[in-house]
Amino acid sequence: MTVTVVVGNPKPASRTLSAAVTLAKAVRPDAEPTVFDLVDFGAGLLGWGDPAVAAAARTVADSELVVFASPTFKATYTGLLKLFLEQFEGGTGLAGVLAVPLMLGAGPAHALAPDLLLKPVLVELGATTALPGLYLSDRTFGEDGVLAAYAERWRPVAHALSTAVPHSQ
Repeated sequence: MTVTVVVGNPKPASRTLSAAVTLAKAVRPDAEPTVFDLVDFGAGLLGWGDPAVAAAARTVADSELVVFASPTFKATYTGLLKLFLEQFEGGTGLAGVLAVPLMLGAGPAHALAPDLLLKPVLVELGATTALPGLYLSDRTFGEDGVLAAYAERWRPVAHALSTAVPHSQ
């Protein structure tokens, strides 16, 4: 089982990173996730051909389950995450990947953002997005129980889907 976490927060080692890793481990406790904190790629994300970005994109495309995480910036996901997603071919770039959209924000005003804004891009790239997106409070996600309840509810579904979705390799 290959599990990957992709974090599009411009702040390194962010709460978004912490929440995404926690979610990945809670949904698939049998697998240690590979983590990409996109801020570490810097200017390499601005074009095509950067070896580190290309290797990360291959790892993501070859994963069975990927948590795509972003803070809510200007009512949507970050440009940093968008730059990384541009590395994938439309329709097929994430074929065979079970993708979980995760966003964090300061309040409930953007609670639908993972499903309304991030999920359609992942679908456009060919990912399977059968699980609902998850929106967490960036200040209380560690103690409010929402993440744990989500993982408990969706763990069996994620396990079944991530092992059943045909992977394009």
